[in-house]
Amino acid sequence: MNLIENELKEAEDLLSKSECLYDQKAIDQAIDRVAQEMNEKLGSKNPLLLCVMNGAVIFTGQLATRLTFPLQIDYVHVTRYQGEIEGREIHWVAEPSVDVKDRTIVIVEDILDLGLTLAAVKQHCQAHGAKEVYCAALIDKKRSRAIGGVERCDFTGLFVEDRFLLGYGLDYKGFLRNVPGIYAVKPEYL
Repeated sequence: MNLIENELKEAEDLLSKSECLYDQKAIDQAIDRVAQEMNEKLGSKNPLLLCVMNGAVIFTGQLATRLTFPLQIDYVHVTRYQGEIEGREIHWVAEPSVDVKDRTIVIVEDILDLGLTLAAVKQHCQAHGAKEVYCAALIDKKRSRAIGGVERCDFTGLFVEDRFLLGYGLDYKGFLRNVPGIYAVKPEYL
């Protein structure tokens, strides 16, 4: 068995040892609510949505279809995981390709965990002249944030306890992002 096959087997095994916290219906309701809040607050600002790759791609796509105002979408690729399950130093893979100067920016992230990735992207946008920067996350993990991390997002879909999560953008070694729900590994299996 090669490395990819082994990691896929591990991912499938981990999913089988997980419980669904939020199904697709609950996620849709949360995204609807976030979109309504954003429509009310940002409708006249012509914002630039910055999707934090790879995790936020599903949330960004679902959210964007619910927004009723003109906007642009770009991405940043910033990671602390680099294929691992524990975060390390911030690593920039790709900066925004659209100029953020004098723009309203909405950084769209899959999860607010320690807050370091969001803080790095927010600081980057501010340093490059963004007029204002908002943060949106599908999930806020209830836990202490790292020193210097974003404490809370302006727009949040769901809240979860501090557990290892999978699905809807959240992965295990690159797998399971496409699972249509948010799953937590049962504590007895960690």
